[in-house]
Amino acid sequence: MTTDLLLTRLNALSLHGIAAHWNEIQDKTTLSTFITWEEEMRTERSLNRRLTAAHLGRFKPLSKFDWAWPKHIDRDAIEHLQDLDFMTNAINVILFGPNGVSKSMIACNVAYSAIMQGRTALFVTAAQLVSDLAAQESDRSLRQRLKYYGQPQLLVIDEVGYLPFTSRSADMLFQLISERYEKKSTIITTNKAFCDWGEVFLSAACVVSMVDRLIHHSEIITIDAESYRLKEANAKLQAVKAGKKVRAVKKAAG
Repeated sequence: MTTDLLLTRLNALSLHGIAAHWNEIQDKTTLSTFITWEEEMRTERSLNRRLTAAHLGRFKPLSKFDWAWPKHIDRDAIEHLQDLDFMTNAINVILFGPNGVSKSMIACNVAYSAIMQGRTALFVTAAQLVSDLAAQESDRSLRQRLKYYGQPQLLVIDEVGYLPFTSRSADMLFQLISERYEKKSTIITTNKAFCDWGEVFLSAACVVSMVDRLIHHSEIITIDAESYRLKEANAKLQAVKAGKKVRAVKKAAG
């Protein structure tokens, strides 16, 4: 490795004291090892900070998803989201489908991919988001919280449509969507068609404008399936019943 490249790496790490004494350093090979250690440590710490800040929680990896379960799902489109091409042009992603079909799991996997590729991400439910914004007691604190949700390169707003929101909540969400519009990507998971969002944001005049900004540059992926969580719960129940039957047979035979 050339000494010029080593010096560039030193300056990139802001190790200006060492760089200032560059001509006095005789053993450049050992220095290269030290620089590599510092780079690796900073990369790891940066990754851990982004993972912590994202609030993803526990989620199933996409590799364990049963693609044969849904009646309809665009597997290619979902797997392509992992490439993060949509983020280049600040395109939004709308994951639409009934409860329990793994919309949140898919969104978490995409956010995780973004973090692993050096991006920032944040996962929040719609209820948590509007509750947090509504709790702010001054315009200044509200602006700060809107900035907080506006900063991540990828924002996941989960479960839009599961609970109704007031007109004020809709206005605050509209402010956030408008702030991110054509700048950064947002993933929305919802069980409501856009034509039914008026039932979610009661008496809110901004619903049409909010939907317009969300779908203007967006990819809408529909999942049609029975509840995957219910499927897994039934499978566990059957396994328990089978285990009890085996133990009963062994007890009778013994």
